Amino acid sequence: MSLIMINSLVKEYNGASDVVRACDKISCTIEKSEFIAVMGPSGSGKSTLLSIMGGLNHPTNGEVIIDGLDIYSLAIEQLADFRREYIGFVFQSFQLIPYLTVLENVMLPLAVTDYSNKQQMEISAEILNRVGLYDKMHRLPNQLSGGEQERVAIARCLINRPPIVLADEPTGNLDSLTGIEIMELFQSLNAEGQTVIMVTHNPENAEFAGRIIQLKDGKIAA
Repeated sequence: MSLIMINSLVKEYNGASDVVRACDKISCTIEKSEFIAVMGPSGSGKSTLLSIMGGLNHPTNGEVIIDGLDIYSLAIEQLADFRREYIGFVFQSFQLIPYLTVLENVMLPLAVTDYSNKQQMEISAEILNRVGLYDKMHRLPNQLSGGEQERVAIARCLINRPPIVLADEPTGNLDSLTGIEIMELFQSLNAEGQTVIMVTHNPENAEFAGRIIQLKDGKIAA
C-alpha cells in the first residue's frame, strides 16, 4: 500500500460572487521515501493540496489516506495526534518565535511529550547538530541569516522524527546559493528515508525531487 493515497479530492471556497474550486477531483499516490515537488502557477491549488495532506484543511469531498488511515474521518483530537506523529511542516516564513533561542524554538514540539527538560535539550541539540547549527543554539532568530533561520525551522520540523515532511516554498525568502544549500539538506534527509513533499515555483528546486506533480486550475496536469 502507498504511504499516501489521495482519492477524488475536492476543496471549494466561497468567493465573493461564486464558489472557487481550489482542488478539483485530484487523485494521486505517494510512496514511502519519495521526494515530490508540487509545481504550478499561482492559484493552481499547490498550497491547498499541501495543507490538506497535512491534516490542516478539511476537504469538501474525497479521501486522504495516510499509512492506511483516512485522516479526515478522525476526531479533532485524533487528527492533532496524527499530525504530531506523522507530519513535519516547513514554511516559507520560518515562523520562529523571536524571543526564544534557537534551542528553545526547536524544543517547542517536545513540550507535550513525556521527555524531561534535560532530554528535550539533548534531543534538540542533536537535531541542531544535524543541520549544522549546534554552535548557534543559544542565539536568537534575529542573530541568524535567512538560511540559518530556515535550518532552525527544518530542525524543529524534524524533532518528533515524522515520516513525512511537507515544505511550502522553503527557499522563497532565500538567495539562490542559500536555497541550494537548503535543497541539498532536504535531499540528504530524503536519502535517509524521509518522505518529502515540497511546493515550489522554482524549476531548479524541482530538479532535486524524484518526481514532479504539475497542477493547473486545481487539477493534475502532468
